[in-house]
Amino acid sequence: MSVPDGGYLPKIVIVGRPNVGKSSLMNMMAGRRISIVDPTAGVTRDRVSTPVEIPNLERGLEPNYAELVDTGGYGIEDTQNLTADVERQIEIGIADADLVLFMVDAQQGLVPLDYTVASVLRKSDLKTPVLLIANKVDGSTHEAGAYETSGLGFGDPLMMSAKNKNNEYALYRAIREKIDFDHLASMGDAVTKPDEGIKVAFVGKRNAGKSTFVNALVGDDRVIVSDELGTTRDSVDVPFKRDGRKFTAIDTAGMRKRKSLADDIEFYSHHRSLRSVRRADVCVMLIDASVPVSQVDKQLVNEIRKHFRATVFVINKWDLAEKTYTKEQYVEYMDKALGAMSYAPIVFTSAKDKKGIHEAMDIVMALYNQTSLRLSTSEVNTFIGALMQLRGPSGGKSGKRAKVYYAAQISVNPPTIALNVNHPELFDNNYQRFMMNRLRDVVPYSEVPIKFVIRGKQKITAEERIRAKKEGERLLPRGYRFVEGVDTPDHPDVIIDDFSEMDD
Repeated sequence: MSVPDGGYLPKIVIVGRPNVGKSSLMNMMAGRRISIVDPTAGVTRDRVSTPVEIPNLERGLEPNYAELVDTGGYGIEDTQNLTADVERQIEIGIADADLVLFMVDAQQGLVPLDYTVASVLRKSDLKTPVLLIANKVDGSTHEAGAYETSGLGFGDPLMMSAKNKNNEYALYRAIREKIDFDHLASMGDAVTKPDEGIKVAFVGKRNAGKSTFVNALVGDDRVIVSDELGTTRDSVDVPFKRDGRKFTAIDTAGMRKRKSLADDIEFYSHHRSLRSVRRADVCVMLIDASVPVSQVDKQLVNEIRKHFRATVFVINKWDLAEKTYTKEQYVEYMDKALGAMSYAPIVFTSAKDKKGIHEAMDIVMALYNQTSLRLSTSEVNTFIGALMQLRGPSGGKSGKRAKVYYAAQISVNPPTIALNVNHPELFDNNYQRFMMNRLRDVVPYSEVPIKFVIRGKQKITAEERIRAKKEGERLLPRGYRFVEGVDTPDHPDVIIDDFSEMDD
């Protein structure tokens, strides 16, 4: 249950047989792609949830918020023998719901599975209200099939098309009739926009133990765990609290090489996992200790580095490897295999035995704190000045002398240091690596990525100068300003890779 500060977030759960449009409804209400939509039946397996805005259609009133949950299709024969797991996730979702959206396909009409879902809702002693939705009503020709659904015993259906957003506002009105947001507010349960807290993405190749780790962390079978490769498809957000702090655990699909992606579903799962890295405040990268570090692991590290994400390496299934390696030997092995992130901390776990879970989360919290730190401008200039005195950039054959006019930390997460210099091209990758390594010895965020922005001088026109002065911008003498990217080399930690040529 996701709980915003000072209030309760109602939970709306979408149920129905496969391919009636549950994931399309989820994406429509969220205003972005949350669940994978594909014609293949049974794409969704886990409960996929996200906070959504429920508009208040009265003029001038603020919206309310709810947690929307997409569930797997009930009754699907899963090709990986996960049918019982999928149905258990649906039943857990129903039990937790404040409102159930029961979806049927008006174009196809009622089939035996629709009656099965209706029976499950009735047998569950459900006191929660149910809103029947006849989806895929794209015109009057489909209305007859929609009216037929009233025979399920949940009243007349709300007719709509989630894909085309037909009757979207009628849906929000119906939801507000079923959930008394005003009553919740009067009871002191302010239904306001929720805070996701610290977002932690759990990434790694397939079967590294990501879902097992997340379930152990939150103390619930929140995501399906199986020995089958590729069980998780969607990126699943799981809100939880730890030591009074809010977190969102993002369980992702296991990575594999792009040329091995079997179908569109795997392709979308793959890209959702990469997007989760970009969303995260901290990444937990799980490494399967029972098998060698692979090219997939290395390319995923490159993706994390590209987005400057603070990361802890979790060496999972350590119980299967500890007779072969000592921890010191494995750390050495990791330094050789993934040396580009040798600054990142390592923790050894066995997620299935719940060993090392809390230690890993302590490190996550420490990394988040580090990446949120900001140094004063005087501290940054002192550090950079000392580095320039120790070893300045080489001018090479050009004979140019590098000079840093001033430096400052301009942002956090990641800590970003801007250097305003005379010749940006002299601050090449090698020199940036030198600065990075030396800075880690003195700055208070030594275990997280540090980003450099090299700014050079650029002459501006008289018109631009007048506009800049009006906007209060500080200009350099003789009509110059510092501009990012003027003859600036690529940052050494930015490695572009699209996973196109990866080996298992």
